[in-house]
Amino acid sequence: MDAAYKKYVDLPIDSSLLSLEKGDMAYMYFCYPVNAIPIGFEGCILYCFIPEYGDMVFASNPETCVDDNVYPLAKNFSDFIRLILACGSANPVEQIVWMTKDKFRQHIADEKQIRTQEQQDTLNLLSETLGLTPMENPYEYVKELQHNFDGSKIQFSDEYYDVKGIDRNF
Repeated sequence: MDAAYKKYVDLPIDSSLLSLEKGDMAYMYFCYPVNAIPIGFEGCILYCFIPEYGDMVFASNPETCVDDNVYPLAKNFSDFIRLILACGSANPVEQIVWMTKDKFRQHIADEKQIRTQEQQDTLNLLSETLGLTPMENPYEYVKELQHNFDGSKIQFSDEYYDVKGIDRNF
């Protein structure tokens, strides 16, 4: 895994301020990949690695606004943190999948207005400790990564196929 991820795990921060609350996979929503490695949670949204895709970071959202419940957000954890630094938390990054650029810009502006000093201090600590700067053009970065993404290696439970009404191709 990305060296930045190893440093991140050891940071004494409240990761829920980044929409990455610590947790485990004790409760598995139907769409969580069976071999997902959790990074954090925002309610029912899981941010994770999927071994078949190396260091790529994904969101798994049972309440998604698009056809796919699992979609890539960043090529690696360092880029994921750079996206968070640009957007204030993982929330706007996860929502890019369904947003227009104008909606995204508005969401970022709204988020910035309600950001607390504690959240900003956490973002600053991340940037300083990991030596990362905010991602330029986060919307374009995520859209490019998601464009024509092949999710065929994602492993789902039988429940996923039942809920989605998809035939299993074995």
